[in-house]
Amino acid sequence: MLRRKIERILEDWKGTPGHKPLIVKGCRQCGKTFSVRAFAEKNYRHVVYLNFLENPDYASAFSGSLEVDHLIMMLSALLGSEATFIPGETILVFDEIQDCPEARTTLKFFQMDGRFDVIGTGSLLGVKGYGKEPRSIPVGYETVVDMSPLDFEEFLWANGISDAVIDELKRHLNDASPVPEALHKRMRGLMLQYAVVGGMPDAVQTFVDTKQMDRVLQIQRDIVRSYEDDMVKYAPRADKANIRQCFQSIPRQLSKENKKFQYSVVKKGATASKFAGSLQWIEDAGIISRCYNLTLPELPLDGNAIDDVFKVYMRDMGLFVSMLEDGTQYDILQGNLYGYKGAIFENLVADFFTKMGRKLYYYHKDSGLEIDFVIRWRGACTLVEAKASTGNIKSTKTVLNHPEKYHVSQAIKLGEYNVVRDGMVLTLPMYMSFLLSEA
Repeated sequence: MLRRKIERILEDWKGTPGHKPLIVKGCRQCGKTFSVRAFAEKNYRHVVYLNFLENPDYASAFSGSLEVDHLIMMLSALLGSEATFIPGETILVFDEIQDCPEARTTLKFFQMDGRFDVIGTGSLLGVKGYGKEPRSIPVGYETVVDMSPLDFEEFLWANGISDAVIDELKRHLNDASPVPEALHKRMRGLMLQYAVVGGMPDAVQTFVDTKQMDRVLQIQRDIVRSYEDDMVKYAPRADKANIRQCFQSIPRQLSKENKKFQYSVVKKGATASKFAGSLQWIEDAGIISRCYNLTLPELPLDGNAIDDVFKVYMRDMGLFVSMLEDGTQYDILQGNLYGYKGAIFENLVADFFTKMGRKLYYYHKDSGLEIDFVIRWRGACTLVEAKASTGNIKSTKTVLNHPEKYHVSQAIKLGEYNVVRDGMVLTLPMYMSFLLSEA
């Protein structure tokens, strides 16, 4: 069984006095149902599980009064011996809660009642055109957490890397000291594997069990097709074709020299007014992340972001690679991350950062100055360059050499290196990106 960070979040939630009903959001097939059900079975004597996508008839129990005693009566009648309601010992799991908006509304009443814990999961919560809105969203009566596909650290756990080894990597980061060659080589190999496998649980488990990349690729492409099916099935009628075109344009957007998202790449003559809502749909579904250009590389980053100038990355690296041409997996496993004009390097870093909860920013000026990513790290604005072994960081040096203009005093260079510090620039192996979580 794959070890997931959501397990600790669920345990902390349960251990918090007076905790509210919990909503676990995330893209389809990222492992929400498995993790929530495993947690529920482990921590409660009785689990009442309702999947509103697989069993639409369950919604009928929520069509009348939403008072808790009435709901218990209706669910007992509907489920029979499958449902046992004992205060403090029973948890209700509302899977795919977006398919029963009334179930979302009941969270307020369960919170006020206090006898039963409730967890809802949702893949398309708040996505335009999906289902009906709840009578009221229980603002203040629920806790919402986001769940992603496996991040690199979870992938390391799945491949037998212990917490002690990860702590050793952290020590080398903190000391700015080189990682021993054997460990460095092992971690680089695992990073290349992660770059093609990504973090979708089915793909990771298949890789761990079989190491057969053709099977992993088939799983990934099936997931991508299922996302496209969702776009056709659930998106507003007028937007269906536009959403698919936006989604399918992502590899082309990132293979450009200037990776700024351009609607004209989606379709000749396309404009933001026609396609912006389509791109938002894909983002709301948890499939992509935007990386916003900054007016200046300084804190607060969000306050300096330009809303309509951005790049778009896939939230899961493995799904991104599966959308590229056949043979890309082989190239990456051979150590060639340099294709698609750096898009593979950049999307890998975007995957690491997004899954640790970072918003994405970059810095680009028409003069040619460009920094791949800008983050807040250890309390300071930090430039991050994702470069091949021969890549220069001319733009970073320009910014660092003009503190009177940019107010930036530290940068990180990621690539085919070991750890070394050179003045204001900390050079790190690409695989260490997952350790840059400190704000």
